Amino acid sequence: MPAKKKSLEDKLIYKKETAWKGLSKTNDKKVHDFAEKYKDFMNKGKTERLFLAETVKLAEKKGFKPIDKLKSYKPGTKVYSVNREKAICMAVLGKDSPVNGVNIVASHIDSPRLDLKQNPLYEDKETETALLRTHYYGGIKKYHWVTVPLSIHGVVMLGNGKKIEIAIGENEDDPVITIPDLLPHLSQAQAKRRVPDAIKAEELNVLIASRPLEDKDSKHKVKLWVMKYLNEKYGMVEEDFLAAELEIVPAGKARDVGLDRSMVGCYGQDDRISAYTSLMALCDMKTPKRTSMLVFFDKEEVGSESNTSVQSMFLMDFIGDLVALKEKNAGDRSVRKALSRSKALSSDVNAAVNPNFKSVHEMQNASKLGHGIVVTKFTGHRGKAGANDAHAEYVNQVRQVFNKAKIPWQIGELGKVDLGGGGTVAKFMARLNMDVVDSGPALLGMHSPFEVASKIDLWYTYKGYLAFYEGME
Repeated sequence: MPAKKKSLEDKLIYKKETAWKGLSKTNDKKVHDFAEKYKDFMNKGKTERLFLAETVKLAEKKGFKPIDKLKSYKPGTKVYSVNREKAICMAVLGKDSPVNGVNIVASHIDSPRLDLKQNPLYEDKETETALLRTHYYGGIKKYHWVTVPLSIHGVVMLGNGKKIEIAIGENEDDPVITIPDLLPHLSQAQAKRRVPDAIKAEELNVLIASRPLEDKDSKHKVKLWVMKYLNEKYGMVEEDFLAAELEIVPAGKARDVGLDRSMVGCYGQDDRISAYTSLMALCDMKTPKRTSMLVFFDKEEVGSESNTSVQSMFLMDFIGDLVALKEKNAGDRSVRKALSRSKALSSDVNAAVNPNFKSVHEMQNASKLGHGIVVTKFTGHRGKAGANDAHAEYVNQVRQVFNKAKIPWQIGELGKVDLGGGGTVAKFMARLNMDVVDSGPALLGMHSPFEVASKIDLWYTYKGYLAFYEGME
């Protein structure tokens, strides 16, 4: 039979469709299998340090080698470099010289959380309990973090210089910790607070113990019990807290969401969902025409400051190392040329329309769960303040790559013009004179302890990044 002719509407009108439509049984299995591996990776990568450690394990298993051990440039070679256990660059060397530009997918692997203060442990004498004082990190709703099981992860530097890794609350037989809220019967005054102040920052104190140590000479018996436990298990004394990075995150594993198991729910999907999919895409690369690379940054949630953020020299140094492998006498000008000729995706998430709060979205330009990877032309807030606003020419290049690879994609804004807004690493990468646009999956409940993503978006984000690596010129 002859193919059915397209109607005028089909030819001219832009239509949004669910990415689940027409999915074959084979691909349906691939979607769910991919999600299972993703959930396992997320369970292990609860913090930026842990996520990076898992990344390095996988990279080395897939044949990536430290770039400083490489002596010459050979297309198809896989290299990586780690910055202070919190950032990484990985690349598959291409047939073209890196001076002609590289294809970059950049994500951040830090997520909103509670950090322990440097001197956190105290005993409340009246209730005879021990608690930990916290300082929240990134944009959170503070009331989300009470009455939920929490775990503690991080590193402690002991006085003798030894680094100790802490992980409590994830194993089945581990205890968890929590922040108790006020019961409804006694919360009349609390109920009069504005929602952002329902739980105040200095009320985010984590309950850690309630049993006193039997020591007649101690004035802080519960606190002393905690320190005795930490000393016996980790060799810690209280002063070691001063040289520690300890994070409080939700305890528990990633779970399927929905009776149809079409979604994944867990902590930290902003932005580790983008990091994981770009990692898997790069690991599946064959020898590309242009060098393809990913970079994971830290500190995006607090403005991209510090030497592990996008504003450090780490990315430029890695590009310089790539150029030097190919061009032995290359200087700064060659590195700048490589950067200006590079094409990048700032692989960060967008906000999916929440069915309970649709009024904050302008629906014609909002992203939806299950409709594929999102392209966000600009970020910023209100009048695009602080935005990277990608040029039409580059957005069209990305569109052509996705369309050619049959990747379901959608455009998105972060809420109505005067209501929404946000930032990513894109504007900082644009300062290096490369083309960059934001592209990643949409999430429900972003910045909450339990964010929700669509499995089909997870899959097509991976496929989209793979298409970008292979097809962007």
